[in-house]
Amino acid sequence: MRGRVAVVTGASRGLGKAIAMALSGAGARVALVARDLDKLNQTASEIARAGGDARPFRADVGDEQQVAALERAVLAEYGQVQILVNNAGINLRKPLVEFSLEEWNRVVNTNLTSVFLMCRAFVPHLKGRGYGRIINIGSTMSWVSIPGRSAYSATKAAILGITRALALELATEGVTVNAICPGPFATELNTALLQDPKVSEWFMSRVPVGRWGRVEEVGAMAVYLCSEQAGFVTGTDLVIDGGWLAQ
Repeated sequence: MRGRVAVVTGASRGLGKAIAMALSGAGARVALVARDLDKLNQTASEIARAGGDARPFRADVGDEQQVAALERAVLAEYGQVQILVNNAGINLRKPLVEFSLEEWNRVVNTNLTSVFLMCRAFVPHLKGRGYGRIINIGSTMSWVSIPGRSAYSATKAAILGITRALALELATEGVTVNAICPGPFATELNTALLQDPKVSEWFMSRVPVGRWGRVEEVGAMAVYLCSEQAGFVTGTDLVIDGGWLAQ
């Protein structure tokens, strides 16, 4: 991927960080995007120590004006973009009737509206090159759900819809659009689950391979989707869940 520029949201931790490091390891220059600048700088430093090229960009990708400013900053730094990974996400776990409208909108803005805003800003820069890659991070909750995941599941199910529609819009441009749908992964987003032995045991009872996913496994999948070999893969989702959905 030498010569390619990738924009990765939610790159300060978890899956976003792993994807950014994997793309950098494959030769891409990476624009790291998140709200926590200190953690972004840590990610950039790790990539630099590994011989990669990454720059931090602080932005709330659910905010229209901040996304517009991000677009200008990334283009000023790199002059081009070929890869967009929409990974930013949050999860509020509670029954639907306990959600305030502010909480619901916060999940929707971060998980879904951000995908719309980032694609609207960066898709024009992917066109006309004969190559482009967009990866949206969904979830097993795009397909199934469990109690207390109403807002999260709603946004992750919608990710599949926007992925399919945008893939069709960009198919003749050589730009592929796909989703990665992870199951239980040992990330900061799941810290509360990991630290509760009973909850963690319940999740593991649902995963046939019997373990939490490793973030590097999602990074490797992202590298494949961004490769030339994946040029015929578009408008779909790749589930990486240790067999959860096979049951």
